[in-house]
Amino acid sequence: MPTFSELGLAPEILRAVEGEGYTEPTPIQAQAIPHVLAGRDLLGAAQTGTGKTAAFVLPILHLLKPFATPSPSPARHPVRALVLTPTRELAVQISENAAAYGKYLPLRSGVVYGGVPMPPQQKMLMAGVEILIATPGRLLDHAGSKTVNLSQVSILVLDEADRMLDMGFMPDLKRILALIPKKRHTLLFSATFSEPIRALAQDFLINPVTVEVARRNQTNENVRQVIMAVDDRRRRALLSDLLRTRPWEQALVFVNRKVEANRLGDFLHRDGHTVVEIHGDKDQKQRNKALAAFKAGEARVMVATDVAARGLDIEGLPAVINYELPFDPEDYVHRIGRTGRAGALGEAVSLVAPDEMEKLTLVRKLTKAGLHMEIPLGYEPILLDFPKDLIAKAQMVRLQRGRR
Repeated sequence: MPTFSELGLAPEILRAVEGEGYTEPTPIQAQAIPHVLAGRDLLGAAQTGTGKTAAFVLPILHLLKPFATPSPSPARHPVRALVLTPTRELAVQISENAAAYGKYLPLRSGVVYGGVPMPPQQKMLMAGVEILIATPGRLLDHAGSKTVNLSQVSILVLDEADRMLDMGFMPDLKRILALIPKKRHTLLFSATFSEPIRALAQDFLINPVTVEVARRNQTNENVRQVIMAVDDRRRRALLSDLLRTRPWEQALVFVNRKVEANRLGDFLHRDGHTVVEIHGDKDQKQRNKALAAFKAGEARVMVATDVAARGLDIEGLPAVINYELPFDPEDYVHRIGRTGRAGALGEAVSLVAPDEMEKLTLVRKLTKAGLHMEIPLGYEPILLDFPKDLIAKAQMVRLQRGRR
């Protein structure tokens, strides 16, 4: 594995990377960065937590270094790199990465997303930024109000493109592409290489190099995956006792519905846990506040819907809990990708009731992962419907409820 300095990045970028505590590139970075520096279009697939963001942010900063200037003039800071993402959370995190890795270069980066007022974003855009990170809808709002000029974009990144397709952004993407030069450098990243993604790449990329670090739909080997059989009526109590008795400093708990996120958050709060919730009914200010509290350690538990499953980057998160299995097995992969990141070990625990066997079958079929089964005494269901191969190796566990 090459070092960052061997990848040919500018000294200012290497200094920033070292300052962030990184010495060796991850596989996706080692493979993608040389191709991006060489000007190739790229189709990249990597599971979450592999350092995918730096795989495009670092070479973009290097490629834009010749244009870096301390000049205050907005005309000297046109948008040269455009990064499109499906969610506000992911946009913010990419923006934070761009600022951290580019802090020794006089290049400006900015972020625009919906759910917050337009004027502060308009002011930032009018002042000029070389690197713009955006969600498609809000970018088109700014384009419509003539507060952003995309005529000098030379690098386009579509991040989590599979999610953008799932969320129906294809018409918006086509409108945005019509606003930027046809002669450009395009990078497309996706968690999986589904057929729609390959079709998208064919439309948007020219002779791309393909970089695939993980097998299709592979889950992270650094994550211990546990299926915990539960009587559906005891699900909440089991979750509370798990949080009380396991040595996790923090845990991210996923539910399938917004209403359940609120109900579960209220229950856990009443049961003595420090908890925040993040889901689609929260406005951006509330979501930012909840995420900040969790990252600062003020809340030990975050209850989230899948709106937060993609793009959330919480350093050193030890555990993800599926309060219930997701309807889409690919969401299972994205959920548990929040832990075990950048080489750290993590644990993913899924509470599974007998009526979820169909969902469990789909998860096993998609991931082909080695699942450990635990049967919590006092919470266990009738096990007749559970897969016999899991039951044969199941471990009985007793949760010693801690003091109130």
